[in-house]
Amino acid sequence: MSVAVEIAIEAGNWERLSHPADTARRAAAAALASAGMHDGEVGILLTDDAHVRELNRKWRGKDQPTNVLSFPSPFGATQGPCFLGDVVLACETVLCEAEAEGKPAGDHLAHLVVHGVLHLLGHDHTKDGEAEAMERQERLALASVGVPDPYVDSRERTP
Repeated sequence: MSVAVEIAIEAGNWERLSHPADTARRAAAAALASAGMHDGEVGILLTDDAHVRELNRKWRGKDQPTNVLSFPSPFGATQGPCFLGDVVLACETVLCEAEAEGKPAGDHLAHLVVHGVLHLLGHDHTKDGEAEAMERQERLALASVGVPDPYVDSRERTP
């Protein structure tokens, strides 16, 4: 049993973060472990707003960038390790959100990777009950890699 997380950095100013590929890999593995997944593969693409905008327009009909997109595998789970899907993140949006929210950019990246991976596993947040369950799972995964609760205002955190 193994989890494989493949990372590609295609575009964007990701070097502004310290070791973004390592952060993304640890966050994805934590999300899978928190959900009880011990087999499978996930692809993560770190790119720029322009590419994410293109994908968002093509697949969701929204002509704007967004922080993270998830593309679940159409094949579903089978025996043994399976490809779960891809998570795509937009550098400029991730960095701007982190700054606006007063969060370390690496922590925000980890949160969005966890969020995206949980979408690959079927979690959603369109209804209140679903959102609360997904947020609990995110908190659990993030705590395992030392990232504070992303839903607490940074001004409320103790140093």
